[in-house]
Amino acid sequence: MSTAISPTAYNYKVVRQFAIMTVVWGILGMGLGVFIASQLVWPQLNLDLPWTSFGRLRPLHTNLVIFAFGGCALFGTSYYVVQRTCQTRLISDSMAAFTFWGWQAVIVGALITLPMGFTTTKEYAELEWPLAILLAIVWVTYGLVFFGTIVKRKTKHIYVGNWFYGAFIVVTAMLHIVNHISLPVSLFKSYSAYAGATDAMIQWWYGHNAVGFFLTTGFLGMMYYFVPKQAERPIYSYRLSIVHFWALITLYIWAGPHHLHYTALPDWAQSLGMVMSIILLAPSWGGMINGMMTLSGAWHKLRTDPILRFLVVSLAFYGMSTFEGPMMAIKTVNSLSHYTDWTIGHVHAGALGWVAMISIGAVYHMIPKLYGREQMHSVGLINAHFWLATIGTVLYIASMWVNGITQGLMWRAINDDGTLTYSFVEALQASHPGYIVRALGGAFFATGMLLMAYNVFRTVRAANPVQAEEAAKIVVVGAH
Repeated sequence: MSTAISPTAYNYKVVRQFAIMTVVWGILGMGLGVFIASQLVWPQLNLDLPWTSFGRLRPLHTNLVIFAFGGCALFGTSYYVVQRTCQTRLISDSMAAFTFWGWQAVIVGALITLPMGFTTTKEYAELEWPLAILLAIVWVTYGLVFFGTIVKRKTKHIYVGNWFYGAFIVVTAMLHIVNHISLPVSLFKSYSAYAGATDAMIQWWYGHNAVGFFLTTGFLGMMYYFVPKQAERPIYSYRLSIVHFWALITLYIWAGPHHLHYTALPDWAQSLGMVMSIILLAPSWGGMINGMMTLSGAWHKLRTDPILRFLVVSLAFYGMSTFEGPMMAIKTVNSLSHYTDWTIGHVHAGALGWVAMISIGAVYHMIPKLYGREQMHSVGLINAHFWLATIGTVLYIASMWVNGITQGLMWRAINDDGTLTYSFVEALQASHPGYIVRALGGAFFATGMLLMAYNVFRTVRAANPVQAEEAAKIVVVGAH
């Protein structure tokens, strides 16, 4: 195997910035999640102020966790992976820097406007039009940097992880721009260009595919790089990864109507969403199996490597939540689950178990390499973080499953004369113990993020970034 000296190192600066902000926003977003979960246990925590009410802070929590924490993880890992697999530096340092600072500006904008009540009211698309335009500009720049780097690659082959990152970038741009078309009436108020059932359909075409492409396809790009790297094994089946890619992006885009069962949406559209959601199980599990089977011959590493444990357990949660989603899309199941805490549990099986855990594993893998260290400051702290995250996620999901099924059954229970057996308040009282467990689970997860922050801080403080840059100049031909 020959070695070639690259005249310029990879651009690790922007990757370092995004990696650090992944941890910072993770703590803020998850900490806020624990706070609003606690508001459902102790309503006094709403503080009788409009800015701190559950209704204002909940969309801020989702934006911080999805776009700030998850977004920074995706930006950082995609810039890292595309450079190493294409064996070339990012096409433009200044454009990459713009994506970092522009993305942070969007998040700060959300931090200011959402508690003030400025919102489009669209799920995962709450940011009003000035911030939505800035987000679109940042995102298009991101696409130019990513695809421009692929165009100038030194390798003939485009590694499959980049296919997933690329699809996530293109489709997210399309979803965001189409769903945000609106008529501004003031600096912080606009009205959607769509109306009625059409508006609902376009919103959930966006909303579910924000899950499907932002929170799934992008993180599968992460999985296809970091799982083989950490396991030191090639991906189990490269052919399966390509089939997985095309099947996933072909099917996912159709699944949105399952959010609108039993609504004014035409029945055929609801049924189409249900059928496509069920078929989606196949490519989802194809990806999960491909990741899991990569550990063939390396399972023993799970005993001593907590980073690999994060990555593999995230795949287990991915498999579980992508089984649960299609089941909940079936109309008869949905008639019980819809509007209940079961949906909240399902979302967090994906958000905490899949998205957060694979992001955490990827960041733990990258930080030493970005800062010229052999490994993280403390393997023991990573181990502790793993157990806090796993136990926290299980407590969260289990409590919401129990709450959701309880709520669904209580709401549909009727007496012989056709009147409701239970009042809404009685269902709420029955949910209270579950809310306590949920807040506890969230607190476990957020505590793990604090351990991560300390571990990253100690690693960075003893770092040698120059050494990392120098190491990046040596590109081993044929190895990524």
